[in-house]
Amino acid sequence: MSETILEAKNLSVRYVTKDLGTCYAVNDISIALKKGYTLGLVGETGAGKTTFAKAILRILPQPQGKVTSGTVLLNDEDLYQKSDQEMRKIRGKKISMIFQDPMTALNPIDTVGDQIAEVLRLHFNINRKEAELRSAQILEMVGIPGERRNEYPHQFSGGMKQRVVIAMALACSPELLIADEPTTALDVTIQAQVLDMMNDLKQEIGTSMILITHDLGVVADMCDEVAVIYAGEILETGSANDIFKNMSHPYTIGLFESLPDLSSKGKRLNSIPGLMPDPTHLPVGCKFAPRCAFSVEQCSAASIPLIEISNTHFCRCLFPQKRRNQNGNNA
Repeated sequence: MSETILEAKNLSVRYVTKDLGTCYAVNDISIALKKGYTLGLVGETGAGKTTFAKAILRILPQPQGKVTSGTVLLNDEDLYQKSDQEMRKIRGKKISMIFQDPMTALNPIDTVGDQIAEVLRLHFNINRKEAELRSAQILEMVGIPGERRNEYPHQFSGGMKQRVVIAMALACSPELLIADEPTTALDVTIQAQVLDMMNDLKQEIGTSMILITHDLGVVADMCDEVAVIYAGEILETGSANDIFKNMSHPYTIGLFESLPDLSSKGKRLNSIPGLMPDPTHLPVGCKFAPRCAFSVEQCSAASIPLIEISNTHFCRCLFPQKRRNQNGNNA
């Protein structure tokens, strides 16, 4: 058995609409996730992170969403060769997803216990009574008293709702957990509690994880590997140490330079000028070139491959060494 649990090869996703034309949401993304590891997907809103996650689970909106190329392998099995019925057995049991907003992920007219029990009964041959008992145990696993299983989502706070969503995702002890910005709507205290709980449960169950987030602090705390995504492409990828200590792409450098520095009082935050490109009319060559202070004519001439910085670190830039040296001089 391979030590790689998930491998996406050259995955591309298009949204085809009548009014806006074709949106190039994910463009030739390849990743490999080792068992027990956490991969962080980082990038601005609209970069294609959630679309990539939905493509893995085959839950793209239909009929607009289409995977135009690539494969997704889970334990060396091609998910795009599975029937719809086979995928229903995989979702929730082998791969689970924590969606961004718990308010829309939970059914307001069913108790939280019934929603967890439904997941258990779909994937395990157990009766209603046993499913109810196990749903109470799963709630307690995420710090919610089991007797609250008969309450409805509106009776829980935002942090508690997120815990319920995490409980649903982990109910069947999945091999892979995809967490789509699981702490975005939470205050910092609750964020820390939820992240600690996810880390503990991950270690306890042995689950691999893909964590989608804007928060580089969360990435530093949770992730073993990082992929920086922009306009549907991976611009830089490597171990967390590679990205944090040896960042090479101007976009990655820009993300880190925009972080607040508590030691520099009164200093304005740096920002990346401009906006992400229109996904229906992506620029030729480097997608970041129109916003890049170091761009040259060659950057916009043709597509740029991922260039090897080390055996674990790759960057989609023609002159990554120059950028890295300049960043070091500016530090």
